[in-house]
Amino acid sequence: MKYRRLGKTGLRVSVVGVGTWQLGGEWGKRFDQQEVNSLLGRAAELGVNLIDTAECYGDHLAESLIGEAIKKERERWVVATKFGHQFHQNFTRTDHWSPREVAGQLNASLQALRTDYVDLYQFHSGSDQAFDQGDLWEMLNRQVKAGKIRHLGISISSKTENLHQVQRASAVGASVLQIVYNRLDRGPEQRVLPECAALGLGVLTRVPLASGFLSGKYRPGVVFRAANDVRSLQDQEKVETRLRQAQEIQRTEVPQGVAMAAWALAWCLQNPAVTAVIPGCKTIEQLEVNASAADLELVSDSHPQAMA
Repeated sequence: MKYRRLGKTGLRVSVVGVGTWQLGGEWGKRFDQQEVNSLLGRAAELGVNLIDTAECYGDHLAESLIGEAIKKERERWVVATKFGHQFHQNFTRTDHWSPREVAGQLNASLQALRTDYVDLYQFHSGSDQAFDQGDLWEMLNRQVKAGKIRHLGISISSKTENLHQVQRASAVGASVLQIVYNRLDRGPEQRVLPECAALGLGVLTRVPLASGFLSGKYRPGVVFRAANDVRSLQDQEKVETRLRQAQEIQRTEVPQGVAMAAWALAWCLQNPAVTAVIPGCKTIEQLEVNASAADLELVSDSHPQAMA
């Protein structure tokens, strides 16, 4: 495993972390505690020390599974979670952005995670109106001083560029940005990633496998039918287009003998503005392939900032 400093936080994080949306039950599988214990135990063996989760991956369900799994080794992990939404049922959430509500969410997250502090607490894909609440950030910075939060971050929405939130990060006390970025979703290269680099922000890349389309598992024609798989809600024509794009990328860009998932993660990590990728995984085998990206060095003509 390789490690990088997460912006100005001073935290040293593995370049490949573990994303945990799947633990909330919205990616076609329900997890029990033993599965999560095994998954995170193997992640630790591989040198992974970064876990990203959220209050709304289930009703603090993912956090609870994680908290139980790591409670004996809490200090070895960098735990990032988020705030702003309340889970009601699969694919149904409501927004809650008031300082009082967020303070309650923080306490609930700490309880679920079985810890008295979170390493990174992130504003979760909210609007600029929700973001521009001075009293919200004042409350959060008081929690930093109280020791409940070590660092603040912003997980920006994938629906808009959110350059306003990027540029205001330092002003509100945030030092880390989380974005959607992968070989099929390259919009952040235009302005967001250069701005992050200029501001010295740590960058976590979510959905680096493009919801599994860059995993190499799926071919054009696949239909996601499971009622508890978020991809079943996507427009089938768009799914088919992205699958065809991924197939062409695999044919023309992925070196022979290299797992496409590892290549896709390493591709993201080539960008010097990116600190770490946080792919999800359902099995130990997938986790191991993801972790192998740390040792994969690429030179790709498709990447504007490829490094040897």
